[in-house]
Amino acid sequence: MTSIPKDARVRLFRHCTVVLPDRCVENCELLVRDGFIAYVGKAKQRVPRGAECIDLLGGLISPGFVDIHVHGGGGSDFMDGTVEAVRTAIRCHARHGTTTLFPTTTTGSPTQIHAMLQAVATTQVDWKPQVGSRIAGVHLYGPYFASEKVGCHSRDGRRDPHAAEYNQYFATKLVRIATCAAELPGADRFYRSAFRHGCLVTCGHSNSSWTEMQRAFRNGMRHVDHFWCAMSSVVSLRSRFSTPMQASMEQFVLAEKEMSTEVIADGCHLSNELLSFAYTMKGAERLCLVTDSSRALDMPPGKYAFGDRNDNQWFLHDGQVGRNLDGKGLASSTAGMDRMVGNMLLATRAPLHEVIRMASLTPAERAGIASECGSLEVGKRADFVLLNKRFQAKRTFIAGEEVE
Repeated sequence: MTSIPKDARVRLFRHCTVVLPDRCVENCELLVRDGFIAYVGKAKQRVPRGAECIDLLGGLISPGFVDIHVHGGGGSDFMDGTVEAVRTAIRCHARHGTTTLFPTTTTGSPTQIHAMLQAVATTQVDWKPQVGSRIAGVHLYGPYFASEKVGCHSRDGRRDPHAAEYNQYFATKLVRIATCAAELPGADRFYRSAFRHGCLVTCGHSNSSWTEMQRAFRNGMRHVDHFWCAMSSVVSLRSRFSTPMQASMEQFVLAEKEMSTEVIADGCHLSNELLSFAYTMKGAERLCLVTDSSRALDMPPGKYAFGDRNDNQWFLHDGQVGRNLDGKGLASSTAGMDRMVGNMLLATRAPLHEVIRMASLTPAERAGIASECGSLEVGKRADFVLLNKRFQAKRTFIAGEEVE
């Protein structure tokens, strides 16, 4: 844990219910010293000398959300490759309770991906909590997808992995999560390199079989992107392998205890039955909530660019979700993490603390940053969100400072 200086700004948040990793506790207070949690628990009689007191009026305090799969918001996509786009998106997500996120690439050219990485790096230099969500690293998601599982991404930007390209991305030390379809030529080398660079190694946009997933697992892969979306199934593998029918990504992830995955709980991508099934099978410690949100988050219905706005890859936002122009498929979500939490609660009837865990501590653990954030514990950053009775984010605090 990070040490907390004795001589520091002290803020006391009082009269709240706090969500801890294993329970919710009423009549609590949260003491923040120099941006870190110094105390969390039942209210004490004495107020520390010099503390600024903030009355939360009995509100519900959740740890700040951690989003490991997010493309944009507020009209901007991280792949626009500008500091302005990055700042717009992180401010947008902070309004929905996300305090830490991993800007996520789409398919695109090396030039576009490098521009995105540079914009993220520049934003990190003078970042302050009031600006928006903290960037913990980049999720290298596109371009290494299977050709038949590209989804709403630009097919022209898809390619097989080559070490000369992806090692340049890893050399920036910004990439902390790395995705590649397991069946692609060179996927094994990609996984090994990503693992050596300390990434959460994932498989996504893939039509891989159990055997290919098993080989990927041996090379360090431990996570699958957005379960049931753009992934193999027993039926989809028939076109590759004919008979006998092959086990898919779904069976491998559900059978392998070390594997984690994620769901988009916006009410549009997956039915309540599938959300409940995922929770039942993987549990709160191996299931992450993600937004996978596009630039259309918090924007009016209309036509929007997916990925770099110059690529002319368009989708329709109908007010609830992004859809392909032909109406035959979905094109990312248009919801924030607070909506994911509320929908997951309704779909699963899981305890509140477990649903919150899926949006905070579990993704922090999978991304290797749980010592810093993801739960309300002494020594961690004071990242938290005040939720209303419908579990919508009302106020977001990062390092104890309220996001403007």
